[in-house]
Amino acid sequence: MYWEAVRHLILIILALYTLAPLLFLFVNAFKSNNEIIASPVALPEHWTLQYIKTAMEAINFGKALGLTFIITFFSILLLVIVSSFAAWAMVRSKTILSNIVFLCFTAAMLVPFQSLMYPLLSVFEKMGLKNVQGLILMYGGFGLSMSVFLYHGFIKSVPASLEEAAVLDGANLFQMFFKVVFPLLKGTTVTVIVLNGMWIWNDYLLPFLVIGNKTGSKTLTLELYFAKLTSGQYGNPWELIFPAVFVTIIPIIILYIFLQKYIVAGVSEGAVKM
Repeated sequence: MYWEAVRHLILIILALYTLAPLLFLFVNAFKSNNEIIASPVALPEHWTLQYIKTAMEAINFGKALGLTFIITFFSILLLVIVSSFAAWAMVRSKTILSNIVFLCFTAAMLVPFQSLMYPLLSVFEKMGLKNVQGLILMYGGFGLSMSVFLYHGFIKSVPASLEEAAVLDGANLFQMFFKVVFPLLKGTTVTVIVLNGMWIWNDYLLPFLVIGNKTGSKTLTLELYFAKLTSGQYGNPWELIFPAVFVTIIPIIILYIFLQKYIVAGVSEGAVKM
């Protein structure tokens, strides 16, 4: 009983430590600049949505939210389709070449983006892809290695007899995969969606390098950055920064809350069944 209480106490402390930044952000999203500077950890004197409303207008929240959603949705769609199909093909081929290709995907996870940044941007600029479409392709490429790794581990546990039965029923290659194999990958797919979704939604570097300060083509992180620059000529506009960051992360937090139970299961499926 004593050790049980100690364990719960430790878990509560760790939970509070983990949630502290979010609580700090939430409290200061409802305070004025003077209140934040005077006492960052105190509760607001008056709870008002005015600062959040002003921040949403400053970062063009509706437009930026739509663009960020489009980029995140199509990047994840590309990742899920390509990585799951590629992993399935590598598992079922059972050749030396497929093993080498899988090792290349695994090794690619260790390559830092900074080492590829300038050559990649140069190539995309020559191809006329320094735009939203090019950004989606970049995300699809950079997220592919981890996604293939997760799918590859779980697909090994899917019986090949199911696919043989589908072939006997007259299914072609794509029908066999998308109607028989892919529905079994639910846990891993949700894991891929959440992990890549959080990364893409919150990413700043790639949109900044590819889109930059183009009028009408900014993600939420870019709008937040440029709004801070234009509003912070005489210091940091905290009453803009805190509520803007707060509304920016709300959608991805909601997604995580609804799908969190699949994450651990999906990662375990992809890792244990290697």
